Amino acid sequence: MIQKKIRKKRHNFHSSKIYSLYPDSCPDIFKLIIGLILIPIIMLILTFNCKAASFKPEFDNNPEAPWHITADDLSYDKKTGQYIAMGNVIITKQEKRLTADFVRFDQQTMNVLADGHVIMTVKEDVLTGSRMEINLEAEVGTIYNGTLFISKNHFYISGDTIRKTGKDTYDIDKASATTCDGDNPAWKITGRNLKVTLEGYGFVQHAALWAKKVPVIYSPFFVFPAKIKRQSGLLPPQIGYSDRKGEMYLQPFFWAINESSDATFYVHHMEDRGDKIGLEYRYILDDQSKGILMYDFLNDMKTDDGTGESSNKWGYEDDDELRPNSDRYWFRMKHDQAMPFGFFAKLDIDIVSDQDYLTEFKRGHTGFEETDSYFNKNFGRDIDDYNDSTRVNRLNLNKIWTKYSLNAEARWYDNVINRRWKDTDTTLQKLPFVDFNALKQQIFNSPLYFDLDSGYTYFYRQDGTEDLTRRGHRMDVHPRVYLPYRFKNYFNIEPSLGVTETIWYVDKDNQSLSEKEETQSREIYDIKLDLSTDISRVYDANGKYISKIKHLIRPRVIYDYIPPMNQEKYPNFDSLDRIDKKNLITYSITNTFTSRSQKHAADKHSPKNENDQPIGYEYDQFCRLKLEQSYDINEEKEDNPSKWANQKSKEPFSPVHLEFELIPNKYFSLRGDAEWSPYDNRLQSHNVWVNLSDKRGDKLFIEHRYEYDSIKSIYLHLDLILSDRLSSYGEYERNIHEQKDILSSLGFLYRAQCWSINLMYSDEDDDSRYAFMINLYGLGEFGTN
Repeated sequence: MIQKKIRKKRHNFHSSKIYSLYPDSCPDIFKLIIGLILIPIIMLILTFNCKAASFKPEFDNNPEAPWHITADDLSYDKKTGQYIAMGNVIITKQEKRLTADFVRFDQQTMNVLADGHVIMTVKEDVLTGSRMEINLEAEVGTIYNGTLFISKNHFYISGDTIRKTGKDTYDIDKASATTCDGDNPAWKITGRNLKVTLEGYGFVQHAALWAKKVPVIYSPFFVFPAKIKRQSGLLPPQIGYSDRKGEMYLQPFFWAINESSDATFYVHHMEDRGDKIGLEYRYILDDQSKGILMYDFLNDMKTDDGTGESSNKWGYEDDDELRPNSDRYWFRMKHDQAMPFGFFAKLDIDIVSDQDYLTEFKRGHTGFEETDSYFNKNFGRDIDDYNDSTRVNRLNLNKIWTKYSLNAEARWYDNVINRRWKDTDTTLQKLPFVDFNALKQQIFNSPLYFDLDSGYTYFYRQDGTEDLTRRGHRMDVHPRVYLPYRFKNYFNIEPSLGVTETIWYVDKDNQSLSEKEETQSREIYDIKLDLSTDISRVYDANGKYISKIKHLIRPRVIYDYIPPMNQEKYPNFDSLDRIDKKNLITYSITNTFTSRSQKHAADKHSPKNENDQPIGYEYDQFCRLKLEQSYDINEEKEDNPSKWANQKSKEPFSPVHLEFELIPNKYFSLRGDAEWSPYDNRLQSHNVWVNLSDKRGDKLFIEHRYEYDSIKSIYLHLDLILSDRLSSYGEYERNIHEQKDILSSLGFLYRAQCWSINLMYSDEDDDSRYAFMINLYGLGEFGTN
């Protein structure tokens, strides 16, 4: 065995780069026809720039790293200028490896030949072939009986010959592509001859989709765009049926405007409702500035005008409002903008035609759920729930320092029902409000601490009343000073004093305050005393994974006092304008359990040491239980029987509030809260959330909500692994209080190695949906929804 390590300068060869051609919603096969077929060409037309036997591909991260060559026989012919390696030839460089029975490199012509059991691996990707011929100078080459395996997509692509015939031209004889393992794949795409020109088009003769050995789809000639950049064109449609809409067909069209913006147009045909058109426009201005706007419009063939048949079929049971309009639309937008001096701006717009629109179009490409998910994923902000008839629109400008924050916002609450019916609209708008806050921090080197909440708001109502102020300004400042003190290791005590200064200025044309002063002010103080202690003990667990458990008990008492003040003369915009008196004692006890487990070298993500000794500890709070109740001194002192006329007696004690959380391992979690009335001797409310799972992937989520005499509901979601390939899933939600099912669905998913079948049925809001989808991995989904 002969081994050499050689370093030489790199030959000047520019390899092509592969970029995504289509948006994520496009079937992967179109990307792979271009990308995966060309990847082996680009990888194997190596820049073997050698004056001895050095092989240096252009794409290598470290061009100075040497190639290592081993062979049974390695020689150099000075007359012909050829390097010849024979017998068990292995050429390696970092994560690249090429093996063959024979390799010859001609330095004068720049021809390279590898013959016999040619195998090349780059990380987890593998290329095999019987023979490889390339010319580095002309940038052309051929691979015979080649097969490429791309690990990331688990994709195989092969051809009798794979040729690079020019700078940007390629062709493959008897091309085949699949994601299935084995010599007899469950499905594959074939073509007798494939020719591709980058930034041009690809041409395939006799293209076919096969299921095993049976051709399913055939085309004698197929043309596809081979643009390296994003390409405009039709996207996969959605086809389905709905009780409320009839037969449906939704066709998207993608427009690649430029490198920083694109758009998608939608035509949604509904047999019983008409044609809904939609637009999405996405853009990126810089690394921190981006935005999207979406608009849909439908001239609905059906209305809810109050007649029996109309309301029963086209309205919703939970909605008492009619929908007589046929012009239906939804405009929504989000924008993030980096500003000078560290400021950041955000814009949120959400305008809908009627209160039923988002319930009607909850799912689908342009539906509420996909929009909400997209906003959360890309902007970190959601939108109001689909059944909320008041939609928030805002323009926000903010800056955050280490201990301070400035937040300015113009906020408009769009009352959809009042706008549609042109009713009196007393919705309170904030145009704008400005908040400046300071976190709790030490005052110089003194024992005192302080924090600050302050804000300015201009309020506006389209319509005022005798009791509601129409327009006005308010300035509010609330500093608080703390004096924390710890008495040895026994307890912590923290008294604090806050002062609230509020100034109002009411516009002169405000009819509801015509007899009141235009400018008013209010000063009020509040006192707080916080007393707590920690009692803890550490227990030896001596378990296989857990070595110790710490039990911490934290009793706490908080006293809050705000003096009574007559505030009827002041404007009344929101809750800050009426600060209620308070004389309240709140006492609680919190139990927490924290486990400590040792990290060893055997741990998957831990660094190794020689003796497998503990190299650190992991701490996990696996249980928390909190009980809390308040005692209202003002309630106890109240002498006015009318204040508690509906009660049998005074009720100074609040309901006992319970919070609990139990997470013993990653397969089980239990969370909940409850309130118990000491006067009625019953539970006022309780909510429970349970998560169960196992190593197989079975999952069960249960949520139960209860509020005395008003709410009682249960929700379940189940994912069940029936076998290695078959699983089922389902959801169920029921309003137990009203004895009504809200949602029920059941589905089965069969997964093979390279394909799957999904069957699903759901019934929600009196609208049944059926789905049958076949997914060929790497090719896309086909079926109905």
